[in-house]
Amino acid sequence: MRFLYLKQNTLWHVFKCVPEGGEGVAINMEEKIVFCKGGGCTAKLGAGVLSRVLEKLPRGEQDPSLLVGYDSRDDAAVYKISDDTAIVQTLDFFPPMVDDPYTFGQIAAANALSDIYAMGGVVKTALNIVCFPEKMDLNVLGEIMRGGSEKVLEAGGSLVGGHSIADDSVKYGLSVMGTIDPKTVYANNHGQAGDALILTKKLGVGILCTANRVGEASEHAMQEAIASMTMLNKYAAEICKTYAVHACTDVTGFGFLGHLHEMLDGKLSARIDSRHVPVMTEALHHADEFLLTAAGQRNRNYVKDFVQFQNVPFAMEEVLLDPQTSGGLLLAVEPVQAVQLEKELQHAGLPARIVGEIINKTEPEISVL
Repeated sequence: MRFLYLKQNTLWHVFKCVPEGGEGVAINMEEKIVFCKGGGCTAKLGAGVLSRVLEKLPRGEQDPSLLVGYDSRDDAAVYKISDDTAIVQTLDFFPPMVDDPYTFGQIAAANALSDIYAMGGVVKTALNIVCFPEKMDLNVLGEIMRGGSEKVLEAGGSLVGGHSIADDSVKYGLSVMGTIDPKTVYANNHGQAGDALILTKKLGVGILCTANRVGEASEHAMQEAIASMTMLNKYAAEICKTYAVHACTDVTGFGFLGHLHEMLDGKLSARIDSRHVPVMTEALHHADEFLLTAAGQRNRNYVKDFVQFQNVPFAMEEVLLDPQTSGGLLLAVEPVQAVQLEKELQHAGLPARIVGEIINKTEPEISVL
Protein backbone atom coordinates (compact mmCIF):
# COMPACT_ATOMS: atom_id res chain seq x y z
CA MET A 1 0.00 0.00 0.00
CA ARG A 2 1.33 3.45 -0.92
CA PHE A 3 0.08 6.99 -0.43
CA LEU A 4 0.10 9.87 -2.87
CA TYR A 5 0.33 13.46 -1.61
CA LEU A 6 -1.09 16.11 -3.92
CA LYS A 7 -1.20 19.85 -3.38
CA GLN A 8 -3.96 21.63 -5.27
CA ASN A 9 -3.58 25.40 -4.93
CA THR A 10 -2.90 25.57 -1.17
CA LEU A 11 -5.04 22.55 -0.26
CA TRP A 12 -3.25 19.33 0.68
CA HIS A 13 -4.90 16.00 -0.17
CA VAL A 14 -3.73 12.50 0.73
CA PHE A 15 -4.87 9.59 -1.46
CA LYS A 16 -4.53 5.89 -0.74
CA CYS A 17 -2.98 4.20 -3.78
CA VAL A 18 -4.16 0.64 -4.46
CA PRO A 19 -2.18 -1.69 -6.80
CA GLU A 20 -4.24 -2.66 -9.82
CA GLY A 21 -3.23 -5.73 -11.82
CA GLY A 22 0.38 -5.27 -10.82
CA GLU A 23 0.74 -2.19 -13.00
CA GLY A 24 0.60 1.39 -11.80
CA VAL A 25 -1.83 2.54 -9.11
CA ALA A 26 -5.50 3.34 -8.86
CA ILE A 27 -6.49 6.24 -6.60
CA ASN A 28 -9.27 5.47 -4.17
CA MET A 29 -10.99 8.85 -4.01
CA GLU A 30 -13.20 7.80 -1.11
CA GLU A 31 -10.24 7.62 1.26
CA LYS A 32 -9.03 11.17 0.65
CA ILE A 33 -7.82 13.06 3.71
CA VAL A 34 -8.69 16.74 3.33
CA PHE A 35 -6.71 19.28 5.36
CA CYS A 36 -9.48 21.88 5.72
CA LYS A 37 -13.02 20.63 6.31
CA GLY A 38 -14.26 23.61 8.30
CA GLY A 39 -13.13 24.30 11.82
CA GLY A 40 -11.86 27.08 14.02
CA CYS A 41 -14.20 28.11 16.80
CA THR A 42 -17.20 26.85 14.81
CA ALA A 43 -16.07 23.43 16.08
CA LYS A 44 -16.80 24.31 19.72
CA LEU A 45 -19.53 22.51 21.60
CA GLY A 46 -22.60 24.69 22.04
CA ALA A 47 -22.63 26.86 25.16
CA GLY A 48 -25.88 25.35 26.44
CA VAL A 49 -24.62 21.77 26.12
CA LEU A 50 -21.32 22.63 27.77
CA SER A 51 -23.02 24.34 30.72
CA ARG A 52 -25.12 21.24 31.42
CA VAL A 53 -22.00 19.08 31.52
CA LEU A 54 -19.93 21.42 33.68
CA GLU A 55 -22.61 21.90 36.31
CA LYS A 56 -22.53 18.14 37.07
CA LEU A 57 -18.79 17.95 37.71
CA PRO A 58 -17.77 17.25 41.32
CA ARG A 59 -16.35 20.26 43.15
CA GLY A 60 -13.66 19.93 45.77
CA GLU A 61 -13.02 22.21 48.68
CA GLN A 62 -12.72 25.85 47.55
CA ASP A 63 -9.07 26.90 47.23
CA PRO A 64 -8.75 30.55 48.33
CA SER A 65 -5.86 31.02 45.90
CA LEU A 66 -8.05 30.10 42.91
CA LEU A 67 -9.26 33.53 41.88
CA VAL A 68 -11.03 32.49 38.66
CA GLY A 69 -12.20 28.96 37.79
CA TYR A 70 -14.51 27.38 35.22
CA ASP A 71 -17.63 28.17 37.24
CA SER A 72 -17.38 31.85 36.22
CA ARG A 73 -17.51 31.13 32.44
CA ASP A 74 -14.35 33.17 32.13
CA ASP A 75 -11.66 33.00 29.45
CA ALA A 76 -8.91 31.46 31.58
CA ALA A 77 -8.15 30.27 35.09
CA VAL A 78 -6.28 32.56 37.49
CA TYR A 79 -4.34 31.17 40.48
CA LYS A 80 -2.67 33.46 43.01
CA ILE A 81 0.86 32.48 44.04
CA SER A 82 1.87 35.66 45.90
CA ASP A 83 0.45 39.07 46.78
CA ASP A 84 1.61 40.57 43.48
CA THR A 85 1.66 37.56 41.10
CA ALA A 86 -0.95 35.15 39.80
CA ILE A 87 -0.74 32.50 37.08
CA VAL A 88 -3.17 32.63 34.16
CA GLN A 89 -3.82 29.28 32.42
CA THR A 90 -5.76 28.48 29.27
CA LEU A 91 -5.99 25.90 26.51
CA ASP A 92 -7.48 26.06 23.02
CA PHE A 93 -7.28 23.92 19.89
CA PHE A 94 -9.44 23.18 16.84
CA PRO A 95 -9.49 21.90 13.24
CA PRO A 96 -8.39 24.11 10.31
CA MET A 97 -10.70 26.78 8.90
CA VAL A 98 -8.30 27.90 6.14
CA ASP A 99 -6.43 25.91 3.50
CA ASP A 100 -2.87 27.05 4.18
CA PRO A 101 -1.17 25.13 7.04
CA TYR A 102 1.14 28.00 8.06
CA THR A 103 -1.76 30.45 8.25
CA PHE A 104 -3.82 27.93 10.22
CA GLY A 105 -0.99 27.60 12.75
CA GLN A 106 -0.87 31.38 13.17
CA ILE A 107 -4.63 31.64 13.68
CA ALA A 108 -4.85 28.75 16.13
CA ALA A 109 -2.00 30.19 18.20
CA ALA A 110 -3.41 33.73 18.16
CA ASN A 111 -6.76 32.34 19.29
CA ALA A 112 -5.23 30.44 22.22
CA LEU A 113 -3.03 33.35 23.29
CA SER A 114 -6.04 35.68 23.26
CA ASP A 115 -7.45 34.25 26.49
CA ILE A 116 -4.42 35.52 28.39
CA TYR A 117 -4.99 39.03 27.04
CA ALA A 118 -8.71 38.87 27.81
CA MET A 119 -7.79 38.41 31.48
CA GLY A 120 -5.29 41.30 31.39
CA GLY A 121 -2.27 39.00 31.60
CA VAL A 122 1.14 38.67 29.94
CA VAL A 123 2.08 35.54 27.97
CA LYS A 124 5.02 33.56 29.38
CA THR A 125 5.04 29.97 28.05
CA ALA A 126 3.09 27.79 25.61
CA LEU A 127 2.80 24.07 24.86
CA ASN A 128 1.79 22.70 21.46
CA ILE A 129 -1.31 20.48 21.19
CA VAL A 130 -1.25 18.43 17.97
CA CYS A 131 -3.61 15.87 16.41
CA PHE A 132 -2.30 14.73 13.03
CA PRO A 133 -2.93 11.86 10.58
CA GLU A 134 0.04 9.52 10.27
CA LYS A 135 -0.63 9.31 6.53
CA MET A 136 -0.34 13.06 5.91
CA ASP A 137 2.85 14.79 4.80
CA LEU A 138 4.86 15.91 7.84
CA ASN A 139 5.76 19.10 5.96
CA VAL A 140 2.16 20.16 6.58
CA LEU A 141 2.64 19.69 10.33
CA GLY A 142 5.93 21.57 10.17
CA GLU A 143 4.21 24.56 8.58
CA ILE A 144 1.40 24.52 11.14
CA MET A 145 3.85 24.51 14.03
CA ARG A 146 6.04 27.17 12.40
CA GLY A 147 3.04 29.49 12.20
CA GLY A 148 2.15 28.81 15.82
CA SER A 149 5.70 29.26 17.05
CA GLU A 150 6.04 32.63 15.35
CA LYS A 151 2.91 33.91 17.10
CA VAL A 152 4.16 32.75 20.51
CA LEU A 153 7.39 34.65 19.89
CA GLU A 154 5.44 37.74 18.77
CA ALA A 155 3.51 37.50 22.05
CA GLY A 156 6.82 37.59 23.96
CA GLY A 157 6.43 34.02 25.20
CA SER A 158 8.50 30.84 24.95
CA LEU A 159 7.37 27.63 23.29
CA VAL A 160 8.49 24.98 25.77
CA GLY A 161 7.13 21.66 24.47
CA GLY A 162 3.84 19.96 23.76
CA HIS A 163 2.03 16.72 23.05
CA SER A 164 0.93 15.01 19.84
CA ILE A 165 -1.37 12.12 18.97
CA ALA A 166 -2.22 10.32 15.73
CA ASP A 167 -5.74 11.21 14.63
CA ASP A 168 -7.87 10.94 11.49
CA SER A 169 -7.97 14.74 11.08
CA VAL A 170 -5.76 17.73 11.80
CA LYS A 171 -6.22 19.73 15.00
CA TYR A 172 -3.81 22.22 16.53
CA GLY A 173 -3.64 24.69 19.37
CA LEU A 174 -1.79 25.71 22.50
CA SER A 175 -1.87 25.41 26.25
CA VAL A 176 -0.70 28.83 27.45
CA MET A 177 0.55 30.13 30.79
CA GLY A 178 0.78 33.80 31.63
CA THR A 179 1.16 36.00 34.67
CA ILE A 180 -0.84 38.90 36.09
CA ASP A 181 -1.09 41.07 39.15
CA PRO A 182 -4.04 39.54 41.08
CA LYS A 183 -5.35 43.04 41.80
CA THR A 184 -5.77 43.85 38.08
CA VAL A 185 -7.51 40.75 36.70
CA TYR A 186 -10.13 41.42 34.02
CA ALA A 187 -12.98 39.12 35.02
CA ASN A 188 -15.65 38.86 32.33
CA ASN A 189 -18.58 39.50 34.70
CA HIS A 190 -17.48 42.63 36.59
CA GLY A 191 -19.12 45.14 34.27
CA GLN A 192 -21.14 47.98 35.81
CA ALA A 193 -24.32 49.76 34.78
CA GLY A 194 -23.33 52.72 32.63
CA ASP A 195 -20.20 51.08 31.20
CA ALA A 196 -19.60 51.56 27.49
CA LEU A 197 -19.04 48.40 25.45
CA ILE A 198 -16.12 48.49 23.00
CA LEU A 199 -15.38 45.78 20.40
CA THR A 200 -11.82 45.76 19.03
CA LYS A 201 -12.19 43.57 15.89
CA LYS A 202 -14.75 43.19 13.11
CA LEU A 203 -17.31 40.37 13.17
CA GLY A 204 -18.11 37.90 10.39
CA VAL A 205 -15.12 35.58 9.99
CA GLY A 206 -17.22 32.42 10.49
CA ILE A 207 -19.58 33.42 7.69
CA LEU A 208 -16.66 34.34 5.41
CA CYS A 209 -14.87 31.03 6.01
CA THR A 210 -18.10 29.21 5.17
CA ALA A 211 -18.44 31.23 1.95
CA ASN A 212 -14.81 30.55 1.11
CA ARG A 213 -15.26 26.78 1.37
CA VAL A 214 -17.86 26.92 -1.42
CA GLY A 215 -15.88 29.39 -3.51
CA GLU A 216 -18.09 32.43 -2.88
CA ALA A 217 -15.82 34.69 -0.80
CA SER A 218 -13.56 37.08 -2.71
CA GLU A 219 -9.80 37.06 -2.23
CA HIS A 220 -9.98 40.55 -0.71
CA ALA A 221 -12.58 39.48 1.86
CA MET A 222 -10.55 36.43 2.90
CA GLN A 223 -7.38 38.48 3.18
CA GLU A 224 -9.21 40.82 5.54
CA ALA A 225 -10.52 37.89 7.59
CA ILE A 226 -7.11 36.22 7.81
CA ALA A 227 -5.41 39.49 8.79
CA SER A 228 -7.94 39.84 11.61
CA MET A 229 -7.64 36.24 12.81
CA THR A 230 -3.83 36.33 12.85
CA MET A 231 -3.64 39.66 14.72
CA LEU A 232 -2.81 39.22 18.38
CA ASN A 233 -5.09 40.89 20.92
CA LYS A 234 -1.87 41.84 22.66
CA TYR A 235 -1.88 45.30 21.12
CA ALA A 236 -5.43 46.17 22.18
CA ALA A 237 -4.76 44.78 25.67
CA GLU A 238 -1.63 46.89 26.10
CA ILE A 239 -3.54 50.08 25.22
CA CYS A 240 -6.29 49.17 27.71
CA LYS A 241 -3.83 49.05 30.63
CA THR A 242 -4.13 52.80 31.25
CA TYR A 243 -7.95 52.83 31.19
CA ALA A 244 -10.63 51.79 33.68
CA VAL A 245 -11.69 48.47 32.15
CA HIS A 246 -14.21 46.79 34.45
CA ALA A 247 -14.73 43.58 32.45
CA CYS A 248 -13.35 41.92 29.36
CA THR A 249 -13.81 38.81 27.24
CA ASP A 250 -12.69 37.75 23.77
CA VAL A 251 -15.42 37.06 21.23
CA THR A 252 -14.99 33.54 19.87
CA GLY A 253 -17.19 30.49 19.34
CA PHE A 254 -20.35 31.67 21.12
CA GLY A 255 -20.53 34.79 18.95
CA PHE A 256 -20.81 38.41 20.05
CA LEU A 257 -24.22 37.97 21.67
CA GLY A 258 -23.33 34.69 23.39
CA HIS A 259 -20.23 36.17 25.01
CA LEU A 260 -22.09 39.37 25.92
CA HIS A 261 -24.75 37.26 27.64
CA GLU A 262 -22.04 35.60 29.72
CA MET A 263 -20.57 39.00 30.63
CA LEU A 264 -23.92 40.20 31.95
CA ASP A 265 -24.03 37.13 34.25
CA GLY A 266 -27.78 37.38 34.88
CA LYS A 267 -27.27 40.58 36.89
CA LEU A 268 -27.18 43.31 34.23
CA SER A 269 -28.58 44.11 30.79
CA ALA A 270 -27.21 45.77 27.65
CA ARG A 271 -28.28 47.89 24.70
CA ILE A 272 -26.43 47.36 21.40
CA ASP A 273 -26.53 49.68 18.39
CA SER A 274 -25.97 47.31 15.47
CA ARG A 275 -25.16 50.26 13.17
CA HIS A 276 -21.93 50.81 15.10
CA VAL A 277 -20.77 47.17 15.12
CA PRO A 278 -17.70 46.68 12.87
CA VAL A 279 -18.36 44.00 10.22
CA MET A 280 -16.12 42.20 7.74
CA THR A 281 -16.36 43.00 4.04
CA GLU A 282 -18.97 40.75 2.35
CA ALA A 283 -20.15 39.14 5.62
CA LEU A 284 -23.61 40.70 5.42
CA HIS A 285 -23.96 39.72 1.75
CA HIS A 286 -23.05 36.07 2.41
CA ALA A 287 -25.35 35.95 5.44
CA ASP A 288 -28.19 37.11 3.19
CA GLU A 289 -27.27 34.21 0.89
CA PHE A 290 -27.62 31.82 3.88
CA LEU A 291 -23.93 30.87 3.90
CA LEU A 292 -24.11 30.29 7.64
CA THR A 293 -22.58 27.94 10.19
CA ALA A 294 -24.28 25.30 12.30
CA ALA A 295 -22.50 26.85 15.29
CA GLY A 296 -24.16 30.18 14.54
CA GLN A 297 -27.55 28.52 14.70
CA ARG A 298 -26.61 26.87 18.01
CA ASN A 299 -25.71 30.35 19.26
CA ARG A 300 -29.12 31.64 18.18
CA ASN A 301 -30.81 28.88 20.18
CA TYR A 302 -28.57 29.63 23.17
CA VAL A 303 -29.44 33.35 23.40
CA LYS A 304 -32.97 33.42 21.97
CA ASP A 305 -34.60 33.90 25.39
CA PHE A 306 -32.26 36.78 26.30
CA VAL A 307 -32.09 38.87 23.10
CA GLN A 308 -34.63 41.09 21.36
CA PHE A 309 -33.87 42.43 17.88
CA GLN A 310 -35.63 45.67 16.99
CA ASN A 311 -35.80 46.27 13.22
CA VAL A 312 -32.42 44.62 12.71
CA PRO A 313 -31.90 43.00 9.27
CA PHE A 314 -31.60 39.21 9.22
CA ALA A 315 -28.01 39.36 7.94
CA MET A 316 -26.95 41.58 10.86
CA GLU A 317 -28.61 39.20 13.32
CA GLU A 318 -26.49 36.40 11.85
CA VAL A 319 -23.29 38.43 12.10
CA LEU A 320 -23.97 39.09 15.79
CA LEU A 321 -24.48 35.34 16.32
CA ASP A 322 -21.58 34.27 14.08
CA PRO A 323 -18.86 32.22 15.84
CA GLN A 324 -15.57 34.08 15.65
CA THR A 325 -12.15 32.49 15.47
CA SER A 326 -9.48 34.62 17.14
CA GLY A 327 -12.04 37.39 17.57
CA GLY A 328 -11.55 40.75 19.23
CA LEU A 329 -11.85 41.86 22.83
CA LEU A 330 -15.23 43.00 24.16
CA LEU A 331 -14.55 45.59 26.86
CA ALA A 332 -16.78 47.13 29.52
CA VAL A 333 -15.21 50.53 30.12
CA GLU A 334 -15.80 53.50 32.42
CA PRO A 335 -18.08 55.67 30.25
CA VAL A 336 -16.10 58.92 30.63
CA GLN A 337 -13.01 57.16 29.24
CA ALA A 338 -14.67 55.19 26.43
CA VAL A 339 -14.39 57.74 23.61
CA GLN A 340 -10.70 58.34 24.29
CA LEU A 341 -10.00 54.60 24.44
CA GLU A 342 -11.88 54.09 21.17
CA LYS A 343 -9.76 56.82 19.53
CA GLU A 344 -6.48 55.37 20.82
CA LEU A 345 -7.37 51.87 19.61
CA GLN A 346 -8.31 53.25 16.19
CA HIS A 347 -5.08 55.28 16.04
CA ALA A 348 -3.22 51.99 16.55
CA GLY A 349 -4.92 50.64 13.41
CA LEU A 350 -7.65 48.61 15.09
CA PRO A 351 -11.28 48.78 13.84
CA ALA A 352 -12.52 49.31 17.40
CA ARG A 353 -15.96 50.84 17.97
CA ILE A 354 -18.20 51.68 20.90
CA VAL A 355 -21.11 49.32 20.17
CA GLY A 356 -23.42 49.82 23.14
CA GLU A 357 -23.71 50.13 26.88
CA ILE A 358 -24.43 48.10 30.00
CA ILE A 359 -27.59 49.08 31.88
CA ASN A 360 -29.39 47.95 35.03
CA LYS A 361 -31.15 44.59 34.84
CA THR A 362 -34.27 44.67 32.69
CA GLU A 363 -36.15 42.56 30.16
CA PRO A 364 -35.05 41.64 27.61
CA GLU A 365 -31.52 41.16 28.83
CA ILE A 366 -30.03 42.36 25.53
CA SER A 367 -31.75 44.82 23.21
CA VAL A 368 -30.27 45.14 19.72
CA LEU A 369 -31.33 48.23 17.76
